[in-house]
Formats: sequence, structure tokens, C-alpha cells
Amino acid sequence: MSANLNHIVLVDDNETTSFLNNRLLGRLAVADRVSTFSRADEAFEQLWGSANGGSSAPDLVFVDLKMPGVSGFEFLELYNALPQPVQDKTVMAVLTTSMHGADTARVAKYPNVEYLTKPLTEEKMLKLLEKRFQ
Repeated sequence: MSANLNHIVLVDDNETTSFLNNRLLGRLAVADRVSTFSRADEAFEQLWGSANGGSSAPDLVFVDLKMPGVSGFEFLELYNALPQPVQDKTVMAVLTTSMHGADTARVAKYPNVEYLTKPLTEEKMLKLLEKRFQ
């Protein structure tokens, strides 16, 4: 494994999905630390909120699109509003069950956001690392 990331964040309201993704990432040993959040607003506040000033920006964030409260799309909007140097520190990846054309088109308007369909697999993870972290 060539890429060893410092910090990967999982944002998904489905605890089973987060548990399985956490186990996969642990097994692949691709990051020193994996954090999970069930709410997008909490994740955003923890990662980039005023309290920490973005100093602990993760290398990679997986976000689900369909979540109660702040959706994945709203999370992407918040992320997109961050200063470019802050965005440049983090690769954003949507991880969703949605294959809906409108959703893929909506995500495509964010130039640096990856679009992956669930489940996260070793193959998808390795391709993403190869593409974005070489």
C-alpha cells in the first residue's frame, strides 16, 4: 500500500455502513486515524468549524448523500464555500447507494469530488488512493 493517510472521515447516518467501512479501512491500514460521524453538521463543525480553524483537516472524507438533517449535498455546499487552500488539503468523496442521474449530475458540478457507490470495497478504495494520492 503506497498511500498512508493521516486521517479519513466517514459521514453516514447508517451505523452498519460506518462500522463496515471502518473495518475495511482498518484492514487495509490506509490511515493512521478513522473518524465516523452520523450527522453531517457535526462532522463539518468538528473538521472545519470556527473552533479548530481547519487545522486538523482530514486527507479524505466520505459523505453519504441521503441523511436526515444536513444532507450530503448541503455538506458539499458547506465544503465548497471553504477557502481553496483549505479544500486543497482534503479529498471529498461521495459514497452513496444512489445511481440516480440527477444526483450524479449534482455531484459532478463539484470538480474535485469523487462519486462512489456503496458498498465501499477494497478495489474502490485502492483505485481512489491511486487516482488522488499518488
